[in-house]
Amino acid sequence: MELQDHHQHAQWSETESNCSSKLCYSGPLSSMSTKIRGNSRFKDEEDDECYVEITLDVHDDSVSVHSIKGGGDPETALLASHLELRPSSLGAQLSFRLRQVSQELRKITSTKGCNKQLERTKSSAARALRGLRFMTKIDQGWSEVEARFDQLALNGVLPKSLFGQCIGMNESGEFASELFDALARRRGITSATVSKPELWEFCEQIADQSFDARLQTFFDMVDKNADGRITEEEVREIIALSASANKLLKIQERAEEYAALIMEELDPSNLGYIELHNLETLLLQAPIQSSSAPAGSESWVLSQMLSQKLVPTREQNPIKRCYNPLAYFIEDNWKRILVMGLWISICAGLFTWKFIQYKHRTVFDVMGYCVTTAKGGAETTKFNMALILLPVCRNTITWLRSRTRLGVIVPFNDNINFHKVIAWGIAVGVGLHAGAHLTCDFPRLLHATDAEYEPMKQFFGEKRPNNYWWFVKGTEGWTGVSMVVLMAIAYTLAQPWFRRNRLDLPKALKKLTGFNSFWYSHHLFVIVYVLFVIHGYFLYLSKKWYKKTTWMYLAVPVALYACERLLRVLRSGYKTVRISKVAMYPGNVMALYMSKPQGFRYTSGQYIFVNCAAVSPFQWHPFSITSAPGDDYISIHIRTVGDWTSQLKAMFLKVCRPPSIDQSGLLRADIASGENMPRIPKLLIDGPYGAPAQDYKKYDVLLLVGLGIGATPLISIVKDVLNNIKQQKEIEEGIPFLTRRAYFYWVTREQGSFEWFRGVMDEVAEHDGDGVIELHNYCTSVYEEGDARSALIAMLQSLNHAKNGVDVVSGTRVRTHFARPNWRSVFKHVAVNHPDERVGVFYCGLQGAVGQIRRLAQDFSHKTTTKFYFHKENF
Repeated sequence: MELQDHHQHAQWSETESNCSSKLCYSGPLSSMSTKIRGNSRFKDEEDDECYVEITLDVHDDSVSVHSIKGGGDPETALLASHLELRPSSLGAQLSFRLRQVSQELRKITSTKGCNKQLERTKSSAARALRGLRFMTKIDQGWSEVEARFDQLALNGVLPKSLFGQCIGMNESGEFASELFDALARRRGITSATVSKPELWEFCEQIADQSFDARLQTFFDMVDKNADGRITEEEVREIIALSASANKLLKIQERAEEYAALIMEELDPSNLGYIELHNLETLLLQAPIQSSSAPAGSESWVLSQMLSQKLVPTREQNPIKRCYNPLAYFIEDNWKRILVMGLWISICAGLFTWKFIQYKHRTVFDVMGYCVTTAKGGAETTKFNMALILLPVCRNTITWLRSRTRLGVIVPFNDNINFHKVIAWGIAVGVGLHAGAHLTCDFPRLLHATDAEYEPMKQFFGEKRPNNYWWFVKGTEGWTGVSMVVLMAIAYTLAQPWFRRNRLDLPKALKKLTGFNSFWYSHHLFVIVYVLFVIHGYFLYLSKKWYKKTTWMYLAVPVALYACERLLRVLRSGYKTVRISKVAMYPGNVMALYMSKPQGFRYTSGQYIFVNCAAVSPFQWHPFSITSAPGDDYISIHIRTVGDWTSQLKAMFLKVCRPPSIDQSGLLRADIASGENMPRIPKLLIDGPYGAPAQDYKKYDVLLLVGLGIGATPLISIVKDVLNNIKQQKEIEEGIPFLTRRAYFYWVTREQGSFEWFRGVMDEVAEHDGDGVIELHNYCTSVYEEGDARSALIAMLQSLNHAKNGVDVVSGTRVRTHFARPNWRSVFKHVAVNHPDERVGVFYCGLQGAVGQIRRLAQDFSHKTTTKFYFHKENF
């Protein structure tokens, strides 16, 4: 790039990432005459015929464009207009504006064929560009960075310590510092501050879309002494820095090993260093992971058509705009609507029946509609107190969903949600009953005249009650008050804020919350039901036994629930298991491998209850089974997040020892007969019990989505599919396995989490030659592919996987994706591959992603020929 002035002949040079360029100008602008005319010529060094010449008129306090040669298109004219300056910004900003426009012009000429170097590398660098996208935030506009500069700058310059915050790299201060040093070295800046024009140049280079510019920036970060060569020590340092920025501790620990691997690959002559072209070779050869089909293929065409079909459009007809969402809602929730409608109808019917009954009784003349409301609420409470036990009769529900066809109309997966809804119904019924009595019935009775009280003597005695205490001290009163208090305690401690310790409470109060408090408070229901029967027997207004119907409502549900609990006690007595292996993994996860009791049968996706008498003889906790039905053992993975699990882990830590080299897990205990090992805690199990994930056998295609420890029930499904693949290879005849394709997406934020199921991942990669199971691991602690902070990790991942077949992030044969998945792309990928098929979507994880995945399943079911059926595991 050249700028020539017709009046003065001073010049200076600057070096940029791709080419050498110089800028000549006519002395200090402050000493210019009233009017000066000069021209600026911007050209590509490799093509003398491609240039743009701009002639400027410089007045006392302004600059205007006189003429443009060699670039008559609108883009060039627009850029040239940026050189026009107002009086307040002339002297200090002209050089800055010239540099800005020169770089923009170079971009324009490169797209028109002037930049031969880009044309030369365009086809080979297309894939590698994704690996060096660096910072997408700069692409949002210089104005945002400039605004942050104005806020953070001190005396017009930005300190190095605030560089990361200014450019939007807030979470990686150390990495941003290295990037600052690389950009400063390229420009010969030795101070720890930058001005606004210098920051603009930094940002332009970072966000440069050309492959060569990105490659040079990354090379500069590694080449700390700016000698054009990268040594093994420099490679090791940048690997450790990248691993630290992405929270990949295992890569950080093995940085020296991975640096040697890169040097071995790029320095075969043992020169002790690598150069820019070596790094380019690594990038160009590194395959970029993509599930998209090649352009022009049938799948690609279907994908494009699907994308157009899924573009949101606004329905013009207001009736259809309201009708369509309602129709979709009914289609997706008709089972729930049916059950809820039936339940509400029964409650409304019971309330109305009792309301009308008491309206025609003598007490209505004194108490009015207060007594009818109280009795209507009491009748619905009796019904709901009986009904609330049925959703937690797990053996019964498991039998109904497995052995009957009631699942066609009854959403058994929502049993716990229905249990909560009934609890709300009880709260409403109690509120109506107690509220009407305390605020209406009793005051009317206390203030009734002698004539009005005369018909009430048969219910309340010859002497009229004289205050509220008369009602409270009676059996009906103290039982009712006690029940309300106990229910309020159980209801409060069952809320997620208390049950999961989400509230920041004082230490003294925090001990009263958590799962233990929830578990024990919920068992106050035994006392509540006893009080409920007593309260229902000693009634003011009903004296005949057959009119006291509380026990009639409760008899069958309570008997069924009692049998359930008795069955659990008897079954767990002979289901004592022997612990064969314990493994402690990163992320506070413990894996228990147990012997399978004789006759114990289960389906993948189901769960068991576990009891450890050494921790608590009464508490039973549910855990998903992670082993497959065909395995000769039972395994569960437990994350220590509460009191009980923490105590259980502490007990097993006493018997664990460090693993050998070829074993996974931080600590483990492999217990075999005859070994002199410390005493292993005794465990009891109860189950198995049904869960939403067990319905996977109904579908030919599975989409399994697990977040963190939520992958546990889905891993069992993956193992079951894998075992069936093995069996079909070993036998020629037999019943074919229904599942023809399974997509497993596991999203976790910690690198160490991949240790939990490393064996399963490797086993799938080894035995699934036909690609029935498609595994996708995502590590959210790693910045998205293309971010500068993960660029070297991506290169190292490709190199190590190609050379050793092992992923550097997960330590398995399955390559890991960075950041979070694009769920819409995931659903589109499945829809394109499986048109006119039924896909079972099984999700287990935190509540945050449930809404998005459920909506996508509905959206793709309604707008494509693929039908997605969403199932959520209670987590």
